[in-house]
Amino acid sequence: MWRLAAVFAATGALAVSGCSSSTENSAPSTSPAAAPNASKVDDIANTVPEDIKSSGKLIVGVNIPYKPNEFKDESGKIVGFDVDLMNAIAGTLGLTPEYREADFAKIIPSIQGDSFNVGMSSFTDTKEREQTVDFVTYFSAGTQWAQKVGAGINPTDACGKKVAVQATTYQDTDELPAKSKACTDAGKPAIEIVKFDSQDAATNAVVLGQTEAMSADSPVTSNAIKETKGKLEAAGEIFDAAPYGWPVKKGSPLAQSLQKALEHLIESGDYKTIATNWGVENGMIDKPVINGAVS
Repeated sequence: MWRLAAVFAATGALAVSGCSSSTENSAPSTSPAAAPNASKVDDIANTVPEDIKSSGKLIVGVNIPYKPNEFKDESGKIVGFDVDLMNAIAGTLGLTPEYREADFAKIIPSIQGDSFNVGMSSFTDTKEREQTVDFVTYFSAGTQWAQKVGAGINPTDACGKKVAVQATTYQDTDELPAKSKACTDAGKPAIEIVKFDSQDAATNAVVLGQTEAMSADSPVTSNAIKETKGKLEAAGEIFDAAPYGWPVKKGSPLAQSLQKALEHLIESGDYKTIATNWGVENGMIDKPVINGAVS
């Protein structure tokens, strides 16, 4: 839920993704099933802002990898749940999606600066972010921890533990600092928050024993547990559910276009098909809204 990156550059990030020869934590190289081909719906396509409509393209800012939502397959193609859904959205709008990679913290500023039309990187819709961009909600996720099998980590009492996160996510900027402060306020040792540039590296850190646990969005943690083939398990339940959203420029009518397109895909069943293909159907929503932040 919570790729809540603040719009500042992360520092102190470590990288261990090249430290292991194992590829067991890799997500599937392609979609596990063919994604539905969405056709243009004229009434919805006609709501697209004229400059975007005339270009024929939807410029999408994306940060990878964040499996299973967005990552590259073995051929280098960007794939994932978010990608299949955005492809269907663009098809409904009569547009061709053009994915442009960027640092996660730079996507929202690039939307404000008109470099991207929309962001697609598991952004959490928050009230703070709604001050600078509008969001169209499309999914609901929570936070979940993972640990090595049998490690006995308790996310509600992890004082003194080393916990891996992807830098600038909600887990890095909000969740773990708050939990660590609660530890020190109680006279206990702080949580050692170990930051990584990518979620793959954070996951590898737990597998390699460099940290004792990791905290990430619930679909990402679920995928990591699955792909590490018995090396990791959930530590506690999912908590703090909140909506993912697509950020667009503040006040842009593109928000209404995206909302209408997703409503259409929900009604047609394509939304459910795409979510089920990627094993994230538990996070499906019934109705997209503009600026639906819960906190």
